[in-house]
This record gives sequence, C-alpha cells and structure tokens, in this order.
Amino acid sequence: MRSGRWTSTVERASLNHTTRDQGMPFAPPRVTRSRSLIGALLISTVLAGLASRRFADSLPRLVADYAGDTLWATMVFWVLAFITTTSPTRRLSITALCIAIGVELSQLYHAPWIDAIRNTRLGHLALGQGFLASDLWCYAAGVALAAAIDIAFVARQTRS
Repeated sequence: MRSGRWTSTVERASLNHTTRDQGMPFAPPRVTRSRSLIGALLISTVLAGLASRRFADSLPRLVADYAGDTLWATMVFWVLAFITTTSPTRRLSITALCIAIGVELSQLYHAPWIDAIRNTRLGHLALGQGFLASDLWCYAAGVALAAAIDIAFVARQTRS
C-alpha cells in the first residue's frame, strides 16, 4: 500500500475487508436469540396485555389507560424477533415502531370493510378502533421496553 494521503478504491476496499476480518468495529456482531425464550416472552406479553384490558377497573388509571397499547407494541417486537432471530435489536425496534405507527395511522381510514374487521374482537385487538396520538407514545415506550429486555437478557452477540 502506498504511503501518503491518496489511496485507491481497491486499497480502501482491502483495508475495510481486513478490518472486518479482524473483528474491528466495522463488522457488527451477529445476534442470536432462543426462539423458545422469545415465544415465552411473546405469550407473556399477550397475556399481560389482555389482562390489562380485562382487569382495567382494578388497575391504577395510568396503567389501565396505557398498558394495553404499550404491550401491543412490545408484542410486535417479539413477533418480529421470533420470525427473524438473528436481526439486530435496532432493526427490530425500527420495524416494530414503523408497524405500530402504520397501524395507528390506518385508524384514520374508515371504510365499511375495514370497520367491519375492526368491529370483531380479533380485529379490534390487532388493528385498534380509532386514532389517538397518545398511542404513539405508548408504542415508543413498548418498543423501548422490548429492546431493553432484548439487549439485557435475550440477544446473545457473537463475532462472525
């Protein structure tokens, strides 16, 4: 390699390749997750979300109002993690938040066919009923909660 300020594209490419092979910061660590652990977290999140709706009268008002939406976004994260066990936490977080925001924004659209779906129990749980801006904050909190749990307890990072 030439010494000096100017290097060729091939030399830069070879430098990047070398640093990746040596495990330098250019190569992000590979993430692996246990599908059974993700499944257990997913089921627990769904049960907690359903319980927050069913027993809302017994919960503090703040929890009763916002836990369901927060846990819904957490569930979206776990569904994605279950499907793609090797995706980085950041990618899962961004995708889960985009899905949650997309579903919330879809609640601004009211056609008879989609409202008929939303009027079913499953449709109501999956698609919601009406747009609320506060739900967007709940989704951000739910995805952040799932990402924190994922980083702290679930995702194992290995250098490939």
